[in-house]
Amino acid sequence: MNNLLNVKTPAESMSQARKADYNLSDQGTANLRLAYWNLPTEALVEEAIFRNEGSVVIGGPLVAHTGKHTGRSANDKFVVRHTDSENNIWWGVYNRPFAEDKFEALYSRMLDSMQNKDVFVQDVYAGADEEYRLPVRFVTEHAWHSHFIRNMFIMPQSLEEYKNFMPEFTIVDMPSFKATPEIDSTNSETFIILSFEKKLGIIGNTAYAGEMKKSAFTILNYLLPLEGVLSMHCSANVNPNDTNDVALFFGLSGTGKTTLSADPARRLVGDDEHGWSDSGVFNFEGGCYAKVIGLSEAAEPQIYATTKRFGTILENVPFDSVTRIVDLDDDTLTENTRSSYPLEFIDNAVSEKRAGHPKNIIFLTCDATGVMPPIARLTPDQALYQFISGYTSKLAGTEAGLGKEPVPTFSACFGGPFMVHHPSKYAELLKNKIERYDVTCWLVNTGWVGGPYGVGNRISIKYTRALLDAALNKKLDKVKFTKDSVFGFEVPTQCPDVPDEVLNPSSSWGDKKEYNERYRDLAMRFIENFAKFEEGTSQNVKDAGPKI
Repeated sequence: MNNLLNVKTPAESMSQARKADYNLSDQGTANLRLAYWNLPTEALVEEAIFRNEGSVVIGGPLVAHTGKHTGRSANDKFVVRHTDSENNIWWGVYNRPFAEDKFEALYSRMLDSMQNKDVFVQDVYAGADEEYRLPVRFVTEHAWHSHFIRNMFIMPQSLEEYKNFMPEFTIVDMPSFKATPEIDSTNSETFIILSFEKKLGIIGNTAYAGEMKKSAFTILNYLLPLEGVLSMHCSANVNPNDTNDVALFFGLSGTGKTTLSADPARRLVGDDEHGWSDSGVFNFEGGCYAKVIGLSEAAEPQIYATTKRFGTILENVPFDSVTRIVDLDDDTLTENTRSSYPLEFIDNAVSEKRAGHPKNIIFLTCDATGVMPPIARLTPDQALYQFISGYTSKLAGTEAGLGKEPVPTFSACFGGPFMVHHPSKYAELLKNKIERYDVTCWLVNTGWVGGPYGVGNRISIKYTRALLDAALNKKLDKVKFTKDSVFGFEVPTQCPDVPDEVLNPSSSWGDKKEYNERYRDLAMRFIENFAKFEEGTSQNVKDAGPKI
């Protein structure tokens, strides 16, 4: 914000109270009008309202709109190519190389654009395990973005800790600043660029808050595997009576990671991103970022409650300007409506954001073709095959350019856009941990049954929860399994509280021939996709794929 008239803002008098000794001038940022350091949530909401960045709705949440970009700009993400890191990076569609001199020039212009403006600084930690946590400084143009960071990451606990904070990585987010593609070699005016050598990330021309969160995740995906820690795009919960009975839920956005891990019978460790070290599982974050389109109190009471609570940010959720009532079914702005809230808003969340080692791993796939079984038990080799494949469907709104219809896709490690190393690096770490801790692995389809998208219906969340309950509580150990003729995994023939016909997807198709053709077609997609990972992958894992 340009405050050329020097109007005093609501939090101006306290803006320096939590200023770190190592400040922005030490990092090359100069001539700002004012930097607001580590403001609490209440002050940031006041600043956001003062600056016309959002509105307060019934119950107290702040509603903010992100403008043109309502999802990630996947094609605008780059990594600076440097001799120190280039051999560790999986270059390609997700990690596009960016020239070091271009990065320096773009960042220099970005700093120039910040002169005489206000910025908001939040010093936070990414990672609940103190041995591996990363101190990150976020510098944002918008007050509500600073509020988002405060929701999503782990905060210092004292004034002294704020004063002594030393960032190991800094992310600067300026939605008003645009790149010039002809000069900067970007794909568009929007950019998300990380430099591991400069320990710096820059984001421009997008106000979608998820870009900041995912940038931090990408950084950890680079750093932690180099220390032998598996970084994972998954949610996690734990048995309240056994800290070594953790369940991990891998999956892309919209597959159910947040919804299914928020189980009232288990305690929530985190909803999206975790590390797995020799000490156990730890959350990277301090909050949740849940999709809320179509959210209902009956199906998801805990997440629904956050949409009526002060401290929550509702991103791109329409509301009535007179009554201030939000409409969670309204997709006018985007299908990708979001709620950002601190983890402690979930009643049974683990305050330490850490737990022991998993007993179960669940790979969530949203199968838009309607042919995958709702649950299947995997051998360790089959688990690695599914992990490297990362089959699912991209759902509307989660990325720029997606329409209403789900798009079948493969995303390595169930998070390809955020994986920096080659998938084999993460797969090898996962293999070692599955074997060491004797983990049972499952494939769960949260997509369509009875036919593909547009013909069948998305599987009932009631049935999915019943299937997971049976898997996690060993109820499926007592039932008969059949071997799938194409993929080779084992499918239960019965499950408590689930009709038998639901377990067999072919039984709900009117045309069995069409079902078989679509199943074979999906198997071929797996085989074609996996071909690019065969080099460096063990023969046992390659043999664990589908057979036609």
